[in-house]
Amino acid sequence: ASGDATLRLIYGGDVAPVNTDLIPNYATVTDFLKGQPWNSVNGQMYGVPHGWGANVLAYTNGKVTAPTSWGAVFDANSPYKGKVSAYDSPIYIADAALYLMKTKPDLGIKDPYALDEKQLAAAVDLLKQQKLIIGEYWSDYTKAVQSYEQGNTVLGTSWQVIVNLINSNGKVKVDATLPEEGATGWSDTWMISSKAAHPNCMYKWMDWIISASPNAQVAEWFGEAPSQTKACDVTADKNFCATYHATDAAYAKQIHYWTTPTKECLDGRGAICTDYAAWTQAWTEVKG
Repeated sequence: ASGDATLRLIYGGDVAPVNTDLIPNYATVTDFLKGQPWNSVNGQMYGVPHGWGANVLAYTNGKVTAPTSWGAVFDANSPYKGKVSAYDSPIYIADAALYLMKTKPDLGIKDPYALDEKQLAAAVDLLKQQKLIIGEYWSDYTKAVQSYEQGNTVLGTSWQVIVNLINSNGKVKVDATLPEEGATGWSDTWMISSKAAHPNCMYKWMDWIISASPNAQVAEWFGEAPSQTKACDVTADKNFCATYHATDAAYAKQIHYWTTPTKECLDGRGAICTDYAAWTQAWTEVKG
């Protein structure tokens, strides 16, 4: 599960805490993925990290001046109006919140996943303004690839795998950047059902899937950084881990990983924040 779902599963009682001492390969998982707000509660892990990546800012080379800020996709007067794309999910509200966190400090946003009603309203207003320049909302990355290749999109939030696929096809050249504000992103977690009849089987699976070779294979297939540090030694593409910044802690530190919004603010302000249900309603309002 990605971080936009993990806390819902944890607090809903759907998944069980995990004893990582019973998972030998966990020891060599990248340290900056362990014990994080999206995969643990009060220091207790609820799974094992699988792979991760950033939501990058992609743009068509030769058609778009290289952007350095997410402002490029929120500019109401964008010269690329109608050819800007955005990710189609309530969790995308965090992208707007991150931009506001950096550009409107008076809103007091400290964590893009911890928004009170006023902060959520500000993010929604920005997204409604953005909708006027959006040509396409995407959730299927194969369709995102086609959109760039057909010229329907020239600028937008994207994944590294999308950029790689477009460039390997060779129809257009697309570049990607991690803007000055940082970015949202994801870290996927293998979790175990609280109702599992044979939890030992899942423990064996989790240990296997984060071992070097399987983790390398699945990371290359999906297009994300592997969680296992030893995976980088056995990737088919020897440059894969460099391309995906797999063990680059400085790069990873710029990412605000998807985390389920909850009423109990993730930034410690108390039970005054909006939860995922409120975000879902807000996203419906944005899309119209």
